[in-house]
Amino acid sequence: MNAKVQARQVSRAFQVRNSLGKKDVLTVLDHFDLDVREGEFLSILGPSGCGKSTFLNILAGLDDYDQGDILVDQEVLKKRSFDRGMVFQSYALLPWRTVLENLEIGLEIRSIRKKERREIARRYLGMIGLSSFANQYPHQLSGGMRQRVAIARVLAYQPNLLLMDEPFAALDAQTRETMQIELLRIWEADRKTILFVTHSIDEAILLSDRVAIMTARTGQVKEIIDIDLERPRTEEARGSVEFVRIRQKAWGLLKDEVTMAQSFAERV
Repeated sequence: MNAKVQARQVSRAFQVRNSLGKKDVLTVLDHFDLDVREGEFLSILGPSGCGKSTFLNILAGLDDYDQGDILVDQEVLKKRSFDRGMVFQSYALLPWRTVLENLEIGLEIRSIRKKERREIARRYLGMIGLSSFANQYPHQLSGGMRQRVAIARVLAYQPNLLLMDEPFAALDAQTRETMQIELLRIWEADRKTILFVTHSIDEAILLSDRVAIMTARTGQVKEIIDIDLERPRTEEARGSVEFVRIRQKAWGLLKDEVTMAQSFAERV
């Protein structure tokens, strides 16, 4: 399978002030390597501060990297590209625009004509089951509905690479599980390449083809786990013997990194 994203020896450091108020350098990513295959769902799992979101922000063009090489579709990463779409933890919807108008934002940026972008927006609104809410405003929707709109807005302009930074973290447990299954349904319809950041082991296993476990600091890929669960997946997959086995393996790889991350935070 072809590589959609290739990251080699990527490093990223930030200028910070330590507990004494003196300038210091915080290295988040150091010689970070990762391949993301075309059409796969790959999750990055790791403790807080390990560089998961930093790598996503670099791919999205929201941050720079200091060293290394990143290729997307065999070409050097560009700062801005419509081929990549980002879904954040916060909904990031414009409150003065209706649901339908929010879905049209990316299409407007691409100068799609009004009639065509309205048709595209309605199609994706139907895909997420919110056609009857087209003329509502974000504040009139539940948290789960708003996140569905945020996902549909990114999908509407057809990125080839979808970057998702803990998109369900702010949702209650029941809504989160519903959204996981909804995302699987949407992804299985067109198999866009998805790079998904999460702190949840169960979420990563349920959604992914592979899960990359990261070290605490500096951020590197410790191991990649293949998720050999049948697709299409449903909620019942969580109760399988294989799911439990993979979960135990993932936690075995992750628990020491979590402890190290907590120790680092206390020292800082």
